[in-house]
Amino acid sequence: MTVSEPARRPGERGILAPAGRLDRWLLVVLVVLLVTCAVRYVDRHGLDAAGIAVLAGALVLGLAYATRGLLAGRAWWPTAWVTGMVVLWGALTAVAPSFAWCAVPVAFAVLQVLPFGWAVGTVVAMTVLLTAAWQRITDGFDPVQVAGPIGVALVTVLAYRALDLESLARQHAQAEVGALAERTRLSREIHDSVGQGLSSINLLLQAAERSWDTQPATSREHVRTAASTARDGLDEVRRVVRDLAPADLAATAAALPDALRTAAARASLVGVQVEVRVDGSPAVVPAEVAAALVRTARGALANVREHAGAGRVALTLTYHPDEVVLDVRDDGRGFDPTQVRASGTRGRGLAGIRDRAAALGGRADVESAPDEGTTVSVRFPLHLRQERP
Repeated sequence: MTVSEPARRPGERGILAPAGRLDRWLLVVLVVLLVTCAVRYVDRHGLDAAGIAVLAGALVLGLAYATRGLLAGRAWWPTAWVTGMVVLWGALTAVAPSFAWCAVPVAFAVLQVLPFGWAVGTVVAMTVLLTAAWQRITDGFDPVQVAGPIGVALVTVLAYRALDLESLARQHAQAEVGALAERTRLSREIHDSVGQGLSSINLLLQAAERSWDTQPATSREHVRTAASTARDGLDEVRRVVRDLAPADLAATAAALPDALRTAAARASLVGVQVEVRVDGSPAVVPAEVAAALVRTARGALANVREHAGAGRVALTLTYHPDEVVLDVRDDGRGFDPTQVRASGTRGRGLAGIRDRAAALGGRADVESAPDEGTTVSVRFPLHLRQERP
């Protein structure tokens, strides 16, 4: 799997992630250092011809540093720009060692743009130049002034490299978790939409085949219903691919109960009597919640058809002031919920119902016992909390 890195400007491959705020602060720091070093130089040496040249060099370096975003869309520009910054800083520092402190924002720019190996070499070269410049304005030779800056530079670069590798590893782990969650979501949606639709079509066509000679009108009705279910299934596939909720479920307060009645009617056509009840005052619910309720109903009804051996099912949609609840109760053979994970398809369907509810801040409960039927209950808040703006 390829690790997804933060968005970068073309041509930037450095170990520091790009950040607009960091770029602005680096420019501010450079300007402050340039002004401070210029004032110090003029105070120490006066404003002669050399002083004017140094001030001009400081101005050129500051203006050039501010041109970073000038050709941001060109892949060659970041490398050319950072090379220019290093050369300008090196020339200024060679003439006026006081400007060696400006190496800090320039080095950060190097770390942002250049690959690791080139960044290490460039920062080390800058540190050597910095050390040599300071040796010119100090009395005697102090080895600490040589080893210290080089050691600090290397440790800083390696530390940022370690942080970069750790960040990439974290992104890799997050990408894997996200991919697994997405596969689980798609598996659940396909199981409870496309899979259940195909199951309904299969049962309808089997019923049509059995009554083809004795009840042709009923058989034709089964075939028409199967065709309608196939069309809806095709639409559902398109919605799953686009990651959209079923159309119009949040358009009006009546849309959700009507969608549940449609699901119940299709279940009744294959031999299960389904009753839909609505308690409380119907209200418009979030589209995600409405879609989850309809898919939960389909999944629960599919479990009833395939496993329960029930003759009657009651779907009860209850509106509360702060939540909406769907109960699906059948009079079938029931089962032991503690053994549901070993039951294959049924366990997968119930697990999908629970996962879907949890993903929207809701809850799913299953109550059942052998020979006592089953009740699947899901509840969702009417007002979903937004995790991101």
